[in-house]
Amino acid sequence: MYVLVVNAGSSSLKYQLMDTATSKVLAKGICERIGIDGLIEHKKEDGSKTSREIPMPNHSVAMKIVVDTLTDPEIGCLKDMSQIEAVGHRVVHGGPYFFESCLITPEVLEKLELCRDFAPLHTGPHLMGIRGCTEVMPNVPQVLVFDTAFHQTMPDYAYMYPIPYEMYEKYHIRRYGAHGTSHRFVSIEMAKLLNKPVEQTKIITCHIGNGSSISAVQGGKCIDTSMGFTPLDGVEMGTRCGSIDPAIVTYIMKKEGFTPDEMSNFMNKKCGFLGVSGVSSDSRDIEEGIKNGNKRCLLAASILAYQIKKYIGAYAAAMNGLDAVVFTAGMGENNPELRERVCRDMDLFGIKIDCELNAKTWRQPNIVEISTPDSKVKVFVIPTNEELMIAKDTENLVKKS
Repeated sequence: MYVLVVNAGSSSLKYQLMDTATSKVLAKGICERIGIDGLIEHKKEDGSKTSREIPMPNHSVAMKIVVDTLTDPEIGCLKDMSQIEAVGHRVVHGGPYFFESCLITPEVLEKLELCRDFAPLHTGPHLMGIRGCTEVMPNVPQVLVFDTAFHQTMPDYAYMYPIPYEMYEKYHIRRYGAHGTSHRFVSIEMAKLLNKPVEQTKIITCHIGNGSSISAVQGGKCIDTSMGFTPLDGVEMGTRCGSIDPAIVTYIMKKEGFTPDEMSNFMNKKCGFLGVSGVSSDSRDIEEGIKNGNKRCLLAASILAYQIKKYIGAYAAAMNGLDAVVFTAGMGENNPELRERVCRDMDLFGIKIDCELNAKTWRQPNIVEISTPDSKVKVFVIPTNEELMIAKDTENLVKKS
């Protein structure tokens, strides 16, 4: 089955056209820096690549550019979109309404609209991408695959918050997590490399990108994750603050005169790397700033590394052991400096990395072990493949329908 997989993030949009019968990627690409300037990188099955800068003010425009690229007579791989048999969409948050993948219907889209409060940065872009695809391919079945699904195995003491239980019953306030499709994929791949039964594995997966989350995966199941009720929780991100003292929220609202919506926008779009550095939300700009002696860029990068380090320690304690740490996603795969900062001075856990090999590991399509032979805990860089997970789920649902 030919499946077009659409993975819209907060500032990026990945796409792959896959043949699920062979798991072969016919074409793939990424739209980056959406809302900043815009860049599309496209690669065909034969290895030919094209890259062009083009304004992408929002995800709707990016989706149209993807469609035009796939059907372009010179650089595309399709005569027309009718060759696509199904479309699979990555969706960050299913809220209390979705706990597994599902086919898109008008009723499903109505419920997805209700998830805006749970993922304000993502649900809008998801809906724009979905509607853009629906307009172009109205008769092609489309499937939603939710990032929150993998985290449904968390025990109640991990997903519940210490607030009145009525708030959970009335408003569904609990930890949901995110990036579950990515955590699921890399944890499966890591388990294969440990040469032990999956049931005995203890793995920490670090999905670090413009949006970031850490997960504890024990016995192949997620037992805890850093993102919470929304993707705002957890570690510092590109424009998101991550976990902060809740009292800071009301304090700033009073001092600045912010409404709830303005405060939400502030925490989601004005904080993180952007807010701390005053330079950019993009880690590449942050690392460049560090090289040029910008102390605030160094502070922004150091905050993130320190927070990841703390999560590794906490999750190792929660699992009563640790076999491996995995770095994945944009920064996890392509920012050696971040990985070195995180793994430095982790002797207590027996974590040691080969700094020379680590420095050379970026834009690497293969799985790479960056830990030293004597490291008690294995450290791997595993390129995520959310698209493959989404394509398989899409195929299964379409065949059942």
